[in-house]
Amino acid sequence: MDSSKRNQVEQNKRQSNNLLGVVYMTTGMFLFAAVDTQAKFLTGSFHPFQIGWLRVIGLVLGIAFLTAIYGRRIFVTQRLGLQIFRGVLAVISALCFIFAIQFVPLADAVAASFVAPFFVTILGAVVLREKVGYRRWVAVVVGFIGALIIVRPGMDAVHPAVFLVILAAFMFASRQVIGRLISSTDKTITTVAYTALTGGLLLSLPLAFVWRWPQSNLELALFAAVAVLSGVSEVLLIKALEVADAVALAPIHYSILIWATFYGYVIFGDLPDRWTWLGTIIIVAAGLYTIQRAKSIKPTP
Repeated sequence: MDSSKRNQVEQNKRQSNNLLGVVYMTTGMFLFAAVDTQAKFLTGSFHPFQIGWLRVIGLVLGIAFLTAIYGRRIFVTQRLGLQIFRGVLAVISALCFIFAIQFVPLADAVAASFVAPFFVTILGAVVLREKVGYRRWVAVVVGFIGALIIVRPGMDAVHPAVFLVILAAFMFASRQVIGRLISSTDKTITTVAYTALTGGLLLSLPLAFVWRWPQSNLELALFAAVAVLSGVSEVLLIKALEVADAVALAPIHYSILIWATFYGYVIFGDLPDRWTWLGTIIIVAAGLYTIQRAKSIKPTP
């Protein structure tokens, strides 16, 4: 086979893998939105610590499934301290989001969380010494303007708990940056495994003080659904990142807003107002531009 035919075969394979990754990612975003909806519903009766524990147990179950496939080698790490610290940030991020959605409509919370990529850009420049051109800095500023339109501080348009979503987004971005730091030595599956184990341990500590047994079949079913779907979502995300280019997958993350809006309207009767839609459009546009610009930017030594 000559080089041109071989290149064509490799390109077709890459496109096929990207398509499969997009399917994995889209399904994962759909399930993540379902988990967030169930979590919001449960916050009316259960403590956020307990709901957070349910979510991380689902992730632990997912890691147990992957361990059965890949063996104990997924726990081999050269950056144990950073892995544990990343797990702590994951717990704080999850709890902030769960506390917030007790008061904030689901779609509004998801929209506000889209500022995470801009925090990644800032932290990448400060921590990783990545080169960030003025166009990306402009995109960051525009993205935060979109966030301000959603939050509208001082206007009582959105519950103040939305700032917990912003904090959760910052913690999520910090996790991403740490993930970049350890990606040269540890596999993605290893990072997710330590995040699961750290989160499971930390959230189990206060569980005895807040635990409440489900009182109905519906609550019991939601407990099981949150745990199982959280694990399945994470596995799908891992598989997507394994088979497809990250750049091809990044825009799919924004599809979670579609599902969150759908679930929020069907379950809670909530719809974002026009200002939230405007802010979201601005954030998504700036975020997609940031992703596009970041493709050709490499960290400086």
